[in-house]
Amino acid sequence: MLPHLLFDFGGVIIDIDYAATPAALRRLNRVGSTIAFTQAQQAELFDRFETGHLSPAEFRAGLRAAYDLDADDAALDAAWHAMLLDVPAERLALIGELRRQGHQTALLSNTNALHIAEINRRLAARYGFEHGIADVLDRVFYSQEVGLRKPGEEIFRHALAEMNWRPEDVLFIEDSPQHVATARRLGLGVLHLAPPLTLTTALPAAIRAFPREYAPTRS
Repeated sequence: MLPHLLFDFGGVIIDIDYAATPAALRRLNRVGSTIAFTQAQQAELFDRFETGHLSPAEFRAGLRAAYDLDADDAALDAAWHAMLLDVPAERLALIGELRRQGHQTALLSNTNALHIAEINRRLAARYGFEHGIADVLDRVFYSQEVGLRKPGEEIFRHALAEMNWRPEDVLFIEDSPQHVATARRLGLGVLHLAPPLTLTTALPAAIRAFPREYAPTRS
């Protein structure tokens, strides 16, 4: 059978510069404090925002209090969005072609209300999408809507149950090692999209290799 495809968003479909947002926030800081946000780990403030426990206004207030930031809402939002880069058209085209071939597709993303709104705005402006990335997938699961986040097992189990998918029938495409580790533990196939791999270069080969794990040769 064709594997079901479970995509991460940031670093897989949309390009991300994880260092850009901490750097932008530091420029708003009065004393140059370290911002506790990286690809691998982040402070509880960010976790609470990504699981829907804070509103955008509460998140901005938390940023100002935690990091002594001197900025209005627009400046904070611009710094928060600094990590968001491009959504290449060829990746969207690939997902569309795989759906036409019969693959079921879903998104499993740690994200938040501000980023969802900003990405949806960009996708509408560039591609005419009405419902953001949901326009090219069968289903989307956002951490801030589900109330759970990766790398916890619960959000994976939630997505699998909602899609009626067995773990062994799923190929999970992800760039963060800690999330890949959870997927492997639950029995999903994985494509760890570590640089220099990209979705368009690696996914077709990973599908051909499934259920074996794709292990590209390095030159």
